[in-house]
Amino acid sequence: MWSRRVLSALVLRPLAWALIRTEVTGLENVPSDGPFILMVNHCNFLDPAAAVVALLPREVTLFTKAENLQLPVAGLLLRWYGATPVERGEADVSAIKRAVKVLLADRDILLVAPEGTRSYHGRLLSAKNGMAFIATHTGVPVLPVGVIGAKDFWLSFRRLHRTHVRVVIGHPFRFCSSGHLRKETLSEMTRAAMYQLAALLPQELWGEYADMENASEKHLEFLQPGRSNLVYARTTCSSDESACPGWLVGALE
Repeated sequence: MWSRRVLSALVLRPLAWALIRTEVTGLENVPSDGPFILMVNHCNFLDPAAAVVALLPREVTLFTKAENLQLPVAGLLLRWYGATPVERGEADVSAIKRAVKVLLADRDILLVAPEGTRSYHGRLLSAKNGMAFIATHTGVPVLPVGVIGAKDFWLSFRRLHRTHVRVVIGHPFRFCSSGHLRKETLSEMTRAAMYQLAALLPQELWGEYADMENASEKHLEFLQPGRSNLVYARTTCSSDESACPGWLVGALE
């Protein structure tokens, strides 16, 4: 989409340089071609923006709550960028159909924040099942991306400082599925995916997924066999190893 490329070159890149100092790790994990779901945590508006900037010049399609498109300036930019509106608090069938089209017909990258809303405090909230539903119905891989530091943006902005943001790109995976999936199975898939995302974040941000000892991978298939993101969970623990769960210290040595 030409407007997306123009917006990225003339607005996103300059704004990113002016407002944030981005540190990106794991770019080698980004699939080289084909569609995939870019799965990010959502503290405020900066998380998806930082993830999109980290993947430039690759183009990413955004999902955003419908009311954001009515904002005077941001709404105009989102519409120009081609963001897909989603009605929150309900099963938005039209948005799901558009997501499937983005992935299968357009063969684009689709950014999804499974939590469905901003946490503001940075700790992970309980995720919705929409991402797992779309991923299983399209068969595309999911690339977990943890964004760290976004919650400090407004404080840094008031002080006229650039915000240091870390973007950690994890190992991609697919959901293992066959036939019709029950809601319980989709919930298990969603939770398994969120543990993969949590492992890319500092331990204090694991939030609803702090019980890392319960992480399961039975519904996941990694594009590179054995390359689970749970291995990062130990490095995101406190520097005091005694603060890490005992099972994690032993399992990852």
